[in-house]
Amino acid sequence: MNIRRMIKSISILLLVGYVGMGVFLYLYQRDFLYHPTANIPTPYKTLTLHNNGESINVIVLNEGHENAILYFGGNAESMAQSSDYIAGQFPNFTVYLMDYRGFGGSTGVPTEESIYLDALTLYDAIKPKHTLVSIGGRSLGTGVATYVAAHRSVSKLALITPYDSIVNVAQERYPLYPVSLLLKDRYDSLSRIKNITAKTFIVMAQNDQVIPLERTQKLIDAFSKEQLEIEIIKNKGHMDISSDASYYRLMQDFIGEG
Repeated sequence: MNIRRMIKSISILLLVGYVGMGVFLYLYQRDFLYHPTANIPTPYKTLTLHNNGESINVIVLNEGHENAILYFGGNAESMAQSSDYIAGQFPNFTVYLMDYRGFGGSTGVPTEESIYLDALTLYDAIKPKHTLVSIGGRSLGTGVATYVAAHRSVSKLALITPYDSIVNVAQERYPLYPVSLLLKDRYDSLSRIKNITAKTFIVMAQNDQVIPLERTQKLIDAFSKEQLEIEIIKNKGHMDISSDASYYRLMQDFIGEG
């Protein structure tokens, strides 16, 4: 085999590999984005929402308080496993933990559009029961939290390890592919900031290896300085940020009485 034919063969193999990997990423993109959790029993009351033939499970903590918190978790976060600790950290609020479709006790398949629909349905269902509603979101859930805050009246908004958009996060991870053309679920939080009026708190992990700090900074830059508070948890990463002793204290100080 001469050099020219060898180069051609290698080029064809590289092209086939590139296209094959691109097809794989496109077909299985939601498997990378969502990691459904098991349905674990909890001692807390649950609320069931019905949307488009699916049942959405919501765990209700500290029922009966004047003000409420809606919390939207990360892409592999179990609301049932988090419930005990969250209930203890916010004893003066009724807290609602929504299982995304396919997670925990919820039926269906998670998609950006369906999660947004469920989140707004939850807000509309509980708002008449409370004077003030604050929103919290972590990682993937920050995209859900910003969507709700942009479309409903929110007292305060807390975002833990947020991003500007999943498109930009994925583009950094797969720089050789036209991610903006491939992604179905985009979670473009950056585009929502102009419609958010709530006082906002952003918490970053100094050693975050999942959400690049640049992606969080782009989101920060879109807020007015008067609207935003920022804290960086030092020596912690994306997964263990909540293990820091100051994490919940910072949240409690920000949320206050609502």
